Amino acid sequence: MAGTAHRNTGVEGVEGGVGLTALMVAAARAIETHRHDSLARDVYAEHFVLAAPASASWPVRIQQVADGDANPLWGRFARYFGLRTRVLDDFLLRSVHAGSAHQVVLLGAGLDSRAFRLDWPPGCVVFEIDREGVLAFKHKVLGGLPASPKATRVPIPVDLRADWATALTDSGFEPAAPSVWLAEGLLFYLPHASETYLIDTVDRLSARGSTLAFEVKIDKDLLEYRDSPLYTSTKHQIGIDLLNLFDGEPRPDSAGDLARKGWSTSVHTPFDFTRRHGRGPLPEQNDALAGNRWVFANKPGS
Repeated sequence: MAGTAHRNTGVEGVEGGVGLTALMVAAARAIETHRHDSLARDVYAEHFVLAAPASASWPVRIQQVADGDANPLWGRFARYFGLRTRVLDDFLLRSVHAGSAHQVVLLGAGLDSRAFRLDWPPGCVVFEIDREGVLAFKHKVLGGLPASPKATRVPIPVDLRADWATALTDSGFEPAAPSVWLAEGLLFYLPHASETYLIDTVDRLSARGSTLAFEVKIDKDLLEYRDSPLYTSTKHQIGIDLLNLFDGEPRPDSAGDLARKGWSTSVHTPFDFTRRHGRGPLPEQNDALAGNRWVFANKPGS
């Protein structure tokens, strides 16, 4: 049952709390993968879902959901994650193909399989930072599949509330070279100080020509949408209380901080990309997605 702690080898880290949300996103990616009008394909996602006792009974195809796309969690919310995956896939590939950056850092990588499924140019290195238990679970599942990374993959088991910068540079990251950074579905779980440290550290470690994408919430009061279908269905169907996991402190203005440091930034709603791609969530009443923003930043070259 969702929320139950499982201490099997290779499952620690995804059996509860924020780790469990990685399985939720994996299930959403699996559902997206099997859609006839898929925005993103992740053939590894369903294997993560089925391998963890907490999520083994969750759907991996929309046909397994009784009310289909009318289901707030596995319909609208899952489609949101599918759209987010596509948009950030495009950002990463555009960044490494258009510029001179060949090192990619996934902050809070979770069950991200981009090192395996995206077509990286030769010489790319993908650094994956997350807690040891999450990376161990991913390693175990992928080790049982015919999966080979399409870039040099460097897992870095460290909590983002700790000194991850030292762990990254000790693992071969070169601050003097341009880099591509991604913080997908991460910052709203971190304390205010940890988010500020993360943004400051990315700036410090980024050479000119580097790029960054991240997701934030700008809601002044997260509880304003506590009765929204997305939050209530996620809690009732799979036992994940997102509002209890989100950090409740006022959020820093990370996009503004980067702009003040000389980065150029653009801020979008997810609905901007729904309209661009012709599918995905649109605004609705009592919408838990109303405050979500996707931020794209680049540090201009000399």
